[in-house]
Amino acid sequence: MKVIGLTGSIGMGKSTAAAMFRRLGVPVHDSDAAVHRLLGRGGAAVRLVEEAFPGVVRNGAVDRAELGRRVFGNPAALRRLEAILHPLVRKAAARFVARARAQRRDLVVLDVPLLFETQGDRRCDVTVVVSAPAFVQRARVLARPGMTEARLAQVLAQQMPDAEKRARADFVVETGLGKRYTLGRIKKIVSILRSNARSRPRHRNYRARSR
Repeated sequence: MKVIGLTGSIGMGKSTAAAMFRRLGVPVHDSDAAVHRLLGRGGAAVRLVEEAFPGVVRNGAVDRAELGRRVFGNPAALRRLEAILHPLVRKAAARFVARARAQRRDLVVLDVPLLFETQGDRRCDVTVVVSAPAFVQRARVLARPGMTEARLAQVLAQQMPDAEKRARADFVVETGLGKRYTLGRIKKIVSILRSNARSRPRHRNYRARSR
């Protein structure tokens, strides 16, 4: 079984790409969804986050809006939160991979926004980066409720530049050319990986085929 690490900067179309992998029968572990579960009622991170950020829990769940106000623009607070969440998300992903392996799946996807920033690519056999021109990215992000130029700039400052992600990736999926093009690219990637399912995995082996 090969583990695909899917990543991309904000507004690059990662959620759309993940849905396409699912459509092609590839199980996807969504790290953002895992965080929501961890912070939700009864989540494993609720007590730990309350201890680190007193007053952010409401009715047994973390108030994510309040937590966001505490950590956004505060690097020390963000690091404290990440130290709580990242290990728990990694454990959830490991359980997902183990289940998929027991089910004899040939491919799985780990959808991780900060894949390279957290060295999560080391746990993957191959990496896929979604990318789009900066003007497309900006338009997508600023269309989101509550998003501003200043907030976008802060988010981008916390993420690895798109050019560096592209350089590190085994496969780059352009998402600014329409969904049909994106789906065709992902179909090709899945086909390549499935055709090599019995070969010895390490993602650098695929670099020559990634463009």
